[in-house]
Amino acid sequence: MEAEKQHIGQLFDRIAGTYDRLNHVLSLNIDKRWRRKAVCTLSDISYSLSTIHCLDVAIGTADLTIEILRQGKAEHVTGIDLSRQMMAIGKQKVAKLGYSDRVTFDYGSAQQMPYADCSFDAVTCAYGVRNFADMDEGLREMHRVLRPGGELMILEFSYPTNRLIRWSYDLYFSHILPFVGNLFSRDKGAYSYLNRSVKHFPYGDAFCCHLRDAGFTDITATPLTFGITTIYHAKKP
Repeated sequence: MEAEKQHIGQLFDRIAGTYDRLNHVLSLNIDKRWRRKAVCTLSDISYSLSTIHCLDVAIGTADLTIEILRQGKAEHVTGIDLSRQMMAIGKQKVAKLGYSDRVTFDYGSAQQMPYADCSFDAVTCAYGVRNFADMDEGLREMHRVLRPGGELMILEFSYPTNRLIRWSYDLYFSHILPFVGNLFSRDKGAYSYLNRSVKHFPYGDAFCCHLRDAGFTDITATPLTFGITTIYHAKKP
């Protein structure tokens, strides 16, 4: 697992071409609703839009960034990612929507971000934290670049508490997802990694403890769709 995380950019480069389509198909388009709900948790800042700068960590193909701009939660979004191919697709998508001048794509690691302290009004990350080689270091970096009073929003997979749902979830992630992922992307290893990364991720109260240790306060965790995914919201004091 740790060795795979060291090469996470290459892994996502390999599946970039089919990533969006597979996400929507495999989630029955529920992933779009999850992102909408997650972005809704950010404060309504339309009254001071020109001053709001958001950092989207692990921006990937820019789905979360696009939703942030669509909802008017930021004037400009800077995204950082280790996959150039994923960002290349993201650039095409934001250009098609007329957002090119409002989004900056940077290649780099979440554990060593090239930004000054207190640079951003909000920091977001959708389905990227579990891929950090050092999760706690990544969270500390998010805290560092966020201004005092700024908001953090993380959307990440979690585990259902209901035993029947959990059994179905395990079956899906262990067998169906790797099979379909291989069928479409010809890279079964990538989707097998996804299953393992979800199982090893500290979700719910455990992840909230990591956020607290990184310096965040006012932490909330909101499970969605039987606990399949969770929205984490916090602030920098």
